[in-house]
Amino acid sequence: MAYSSLKEAIEEYGKENIYFMVFQENRFILDYIDLIEEKNILVIRNENAWHFMSDMIKALMKCRRMRIDSTIDMEFFSRASALIAYLSGAMKRVGLYSFTSEHPYRGNLITHKIHYNPYIHISQYYSLLVKALTSEFTKEPLLKNYSKDFKIQLPKKRLDEDFLSQLREKFGLVKEYRYIILNPNASDMLPLRKWDSDKFKLLAEKLLKLDEKNRIVFSGLEGERHAIKMLIDEGESTKYLNLAGKTSLEELMGLYQICDLIVTNDSGPAHFASMFDIDILVLFGPETPQLFAPLGEKVHVIYKDLACSPCVNAFNHRFSPCTHNICMQQIEVDDVLNKVKAII
Repeated sequence: MAYSSLKEAIEEYGKENIYFMVFQENRFILDYIDLIEEKNILVIRNENAWHFMSDMIKALMKCRRMRIDSTIDMEFFSRASALIAYLSGAMKRVGLYSFTSEHPYRGNLITHKIHYNPYIHISQYYSLLVKALTSEFTKEPLLKNYSKDFKIQLPKKRLDEDFLSQLREKFGLVKEYRYIILNPNASDMLPLRKWDSDKFKLLAEKLLKLDEKNRIVFSGLEGERHAIKMLIDEGESTKYLNLAGKTSLEELMGLYQICDLIVTNDSGPAHFASMFDIDILVLFGPETPQLFAPLGEKVHVIYKDLACSPCVNAFNHRFSPCTHNICMQQIEVDDVLNKVKAII
C-alpha cells in the first residue's frame, strides 16, 4: 500500500536519493516490488537486542555520513521510529503527531507534523506523508490538500510463462481446473483476525461440491502444514493441494497468477495477490476495509460492520480488549460461498 508513495518520492527526488530502513524479515517485499536500489536499503536485524543495536548504529552512522536531509516516518505514532528519524541527523522529519489527541507524544522530534485522518485509505496516508515534505511546516496540522489529489498506483507483476509452466508441472496444476486458494492463517500478532479453521474446512468441502472443476489449494507457513492437513477430507484428497511451507516466495507469487481466486483473512497474502490478475476475497473483522482493504478491481470484501468494529486501530496501539471475535464468527460459511459463486 506504500507503493504509490515510493513511486512519488522517486519521481520527485530521483531513485538514487531514496533510502529505506526495514527489518530483515520484511526485506523481501522491497526486493520484490523492485523500486529501491539494493545499496539504498538499510536492513535492521531484530532477532536479538545485540543485532538490533549493532545494525541500528551502523545505519544511523551511514545516514549522517551521507547527510540525509529528510526522513518520512511511516509508523503509526511509534516513539522509536520518531527517535530514529531524529538521530539520523535529518533536518526535515515528516510524521504523525498527537496534537490534542491521546496518542503517544513525540515531542519536537517531528518537524512536519501530520494529523492522522482515520477516514482515508492507508495508501493515501502514505502519499500524504511524501507530499508533506514540500509543504510549509508552519501550516499545522498538515496536509492541507484535497484527498482526491492522491493518485494511487498499483504494482503489477506478470511472471514468465516458462516459469509458470514449470510451476504447474511441479505441483500438478492442470489448466482445465479452477484453482481456489484458501489461506486460513492469521498472524499471531493479531489472532482476532482469524476465521475459524473448521469453517475453512467446510468451505473447502462445499466448493468441491459446487463444481467438478474446482480444486482447493491451501497456502501458509511450514508450521501450519500439519494443522491444514487436518482440514483436508481424505475421501477427496486428490482434489486438495496442501502447499503450506512448500513454496518459495517466487512460487507463491506464481500461484497467485495461475489460480483463479484466493479466500483469506485480512493478512499479507491478500495484498501480495493484488499484484496479479486473480480475484481476492478478504474476510475483515477487527480492522476496517475502508482503511486496509487491498487495492484493485478484483478485490472483494466480507465485513459484518458491527458497532464495535474496528476495535484495532492506530488510536489504541493496535491492542484490542476483545477476547471473543464475534465480528469474524458472524461470517458464516454460506456468506463466503455465496460471494464466491458471484465472483466465479
